[in-house]
Amino acid sequence: MSEIYFPPRELEVMSVLWRLGSATVAEVREALREDLAYTSVLSALQTLEDKGYVRHEAEGRAYRYFPVVEAERAGGSALARIRDAIFQGSAERMFAQIVSDRGLPREELERMRRLLAERLGEKP
Repeated sequence: MSEIYFPPRELEVMSVLWRLGSATVAEVREALREDLAYTSVLSALQTLEDKGYVRHEAEGRAYRYFPVVEAERAGGSALARIRDAIFQGSAERMFAQIVSDRGLPREELERMRRLLAERLGEKP
């Protein structure tokens, strides 16, 4: 499975598609934080489609775009790059950084604990 990399603008567009499930160019443009020209959003979607990350279907006079790649798959590639670039390849150091975040709710930390227990083959 090849690594997925999204430049910032393409990641923003993909984020909208993952959140909404599908969208037209106008809907993506409206959901973006940055005020981009219609043609800029269209260009990003066409580039993503050329790369095989989105597909489209005709919807009246417009196209509706759908994500083809799952957010989790893209997230795995992004986390691997962060782990390698920032934490010198150490998942342990990256994990320590994540769990040291004082803003994480207890429920989320408990879910992390259960995931670790499952991964280790322990009963939670």
